[in-house]
Amino acid sequence: MTQTKTLEVWLRGPVNGVPALLQPVAHALLQACEEVESFMQDFPEDLIWDRPAGVASVGYHLQHLTGILQRLLTYARGEALSEDQLAFLYAEGKPTEATAQDLLQQYREQLDKAMEQLKQTDESTLTEVRRVGRAQVESTVMGLLFHAAEHSMRHVGQLLVTARVLRWQANGA
Repeated sequence: MTQTKTLEVWLRGPVNGVPALLQPVAHALLQACEEVESFMQDFPEDLIWDRPAGVASVGYHLQHLTGILQRLLTYARGEALSEDQLAFLYAEGKPTEATAQDLLQQYREQLDKAMEQLKQTDESTLTEVRRVGRAQVESTVMGLLFHAAEHSMRHVGQLLVTARVLRWQANGA
């Protein structure tokens, strides 16, 4: 008997509407969201802000996944961060009344906006210079978009490990 396993996003073919050069970004962002959604099913709410061994909480990673996508895509558009975006940045990691599902929904909504931006990105702009942060460090549209993907995947990995440790501890390890 063979077991059929769902293919990772990058093996499912092109994402409709996303320019060819941005397919890897779209694939990574969609994969990140799928992994988080799958792993967060039935995650105990009382553990969302726990920090085992002092590492960042699952809640922080969910907030940061949302915030980093929003910030990096803002820079990719050539815009400065708004006061609301800066407030969100400074609040990341601070416990809120939001449930894990609330935080996950905010992440999904930001991912949808990111995907729409990818679809609207003209490939001829990918090497255009963009300035990042208060120091106005130089990057490019492509650099920012790819960093959004790889940075998201980094935090997904951290979230998954933290969540697994918390579940293990909660089950009487």
